[in-house]
Amino acid sequence: MTTHQRSTGPWRIRAGGRSVGIGHPDKVLFPGDGITKADLAEYYRTAAHRMLPHLRGRPLMLERHPDGTQGPAFMQKEVPDHFPDWVHRAELPKQGGTVTYALCDDTATLLYLADQACITPHRFLSRADRPDHPDRLVFDLDPPGDDFSLVRDAAHGLHELLDELELPSQVMTTGSRGLHVVVPLDRRAPFDDVRSFAHDVAGVLAARDADRFTTEPRKKARRGRLYLDVQRNAYAQTAVAPYAVRALPGAPVAAPLGWAELDDPGLSARRWTLATVGRRLEENPWHDPPRPRSLTRARKRLTALTR
Repeated sequence: MTTHQRSTGPWRIRAGGRSVGIGHPDKVLFPGDGITKADLAEYYRTAAHRMLPHLRGRPLMLERHPDGTQGPAFMQKEVPDHFPDWVHRAELPKQGGTVTYALCDDTATLLYLADQACITPHRFLSRADRPDHPDRLVFDLDPPGDDFSLVRDAAHGLHELLDELELPSQVMTTGSRGLHVVVPLDRRAPFDDVRSFAHDVAGVLAARDADRFTTEPRKKARRGRLYLDVQRNAYAQTAVAPYAVRALPGAPVAAPLGWAELDDPGLSARRWTLATVGRRLEENPWHDPPRPRSLTRARKRLTALTR
């Protein structure tokens, strides 16, 4: 339970026994919409109970916009020295050294990130205790143009193919251009195996509808087809967190969906915004998540499909 009090200076918001300051609460972060830092913090306070299960224990890439969405922005990996000690951290290897990432394990941390003008937290597909072994596989589906029906059809095709492989999956809008199809994993397979598997699944779907889908990473070679992107399935790569706000006009929100909602003609990647996502938070389409699965049997089924 959290509360906030207006004052002539910074807001103070109590969350989980901590008092988090929101400096310059009236700073406008979304100039075209009048959305302030206080509005962002209030949204993340409200959404925390839905977001935290998708954030806890995961290293984060912080997308920060200190002067609002029309000013300079940067992606931050390393935790700055000024972050308070109670923000959890994970020091992980990189080529030639290490990076100390922030973890968002509680509401106070989510509010503190909002105070730092972190509009969008991007999460690892693995947890900090086993960073090389993901518990999420993600297919990133963005349209080559403005035809969202192509994204919808690709998601349906992936859903059907993953069902053939007996892998339960979930779908969400990205709040930007497309959809993510997410498969919960049991963390037994390392990233290289997961990415290889995802690439082969995408290859099967592309072969089934070669006129519309492709695994070709070069834009010139796609020829208007939707790229079935699996490149996020790698160490230190990230994906937008469910219910995160995007730094785009209208403050769209990355929103979990039920599979039946793909057939809604009004669906788009930016269907929900900071102003309209309240009911989606209440409904929480991912309230009954599937059990994480191993890729071992799924790989055998995939091999049988491609013979």
